[in-house]
Amino acid sequence: MGSIAESAPALKAAGFIGVWSTNVVAGRTILDAGAAALLAGNPDLVGHPIPMEIALGATHPDDRAWLFERILRVRQTGGPFSAEFRIVTAAGDVRWILNRGLLAPDESGKLTGLGAYIDTTDSHASPFISAASLTERLDDPLEAAADRCLQAHRHLKRGGFTDLRRVAEVLLTGIGRALAERKM
Repeated sequence: MGSIAESAPALKAAGFIGVWSTNVVAGRTILDAGAAALLAGNPDLVGHPIPMEIALGATHPDDRAWLFERILRVRQTGGPFSAEFRIVTAAGDVRWILNRGLLAPDESGKLTGLGAYIDTTDSHASPFISAASLTERLDDPLEAAADRCLQAHRHLKRGGFTDLRRVAEVLLTGIGRALAERKM
């Protein structure tokens, strides 16, 4: 496999927007160029620690309250994070964004996080998903299993348990296939 730069066309084709990192204690998020341009609506914010309200400034008004509540909740507990929400672009278009990441203690014990944004607009047949279906996703056993397995994989990798990490990778592959089959 090549470098990340060589993978750029594949990442773009998959809807990859950009990445974020957060310092929970400071309450600040750092965005890369793609995330700053689309999610914050300001490419000049690249690399600058900014509050969540600015980092997610383009969030659709109807999604803002529940999204921010979920982010604040995971900032208290740590762990995996996944949310799909809408944004309104500078041109007024509505786009669907998947935000996935993990908040965990760093070497000093402070809670930090890393994640990525992916544009999933093309997977939505209609421009709106009901609040009820969003709640159902929170309780979805496959989504919950994927989040827990990602967390286990990270811990196994950090602990150097190569064989167990490979088992987690096989499980993640199976969960991914099951999720993909459901969406077809």
